Amino acid sequence: MLIPINSASFLPWNDGDPAPQWGDIFGNNHPLALEIGCGVGDFVVKMAELHPDWNFIAIDFYNKGCLKTCKRIDNGGLSNVRVLRVEARSFIESCILPGSLQAVIINCPDPWPKIRHRKRRLVNTAFVAWLSRFMLPGADFYFATDFDDYGLDVAEFMTRQEGFENQFSPDAYRHTLEGYPVSKYMRRFLDLGQSIYYVHYRKSFHYL
Repeated sequence: MLIPINSASFLPWNDGDPAPQWGDIFGNNHPLALEIGCGVGDFVVKMAELHPDWNFIAIDFYNKGCLKTCKRIDNGGLSNVRVLRVEARSFIESCILPGSLQAVIINCPDPWPKIRHRKRRLVNTAFVAWLSRFMLPGADFYFATDFDDYGLDVAEFMTRQEGFENQFSPDAYRHTLEGYPVSKYMRRFLDLGQSIYYVHYRKSFHYL
């Protein structure tokens, strides 16, 4: 049974519902940033504090994570974040206008470590190409993972991804990213001496 989420930061939405009108929901037309897989919300809360002139849409499929995210947002008194419990692809197709996102953020998605399961990974070249439709020219794509193989794989295929420019050039990835919050999940691995792989690309202004 799902725990009810009674928070002004939570936006109930189901497949088939009308698309949210983000300008009305946030009360402004600030740039939209999407975090896919917000976990317990510590990252998006820090980002929303750092970027009060951006509106953040934080999505996750797990109810308990959405609940904890909303509590963090409400405790922080933030008005520039909304949380939805949704599946990423159907939500984006239905609720995000093409060419409307200023940033897409994906932190530590399920790495599906077994070789036979790696085709299930969320982030691959087809998924990034699909996401590009919803991003503004000049929009940022951030990917971070604690799993070495996943980080190296994304870093490698992004060098060939049409319509994106590497913001770490000539490096394919980095282990630190200034101004990018470290979540509690990331900190757990850093404290064990493991590395976080950061990949940062920007959608080309010449690619619509």
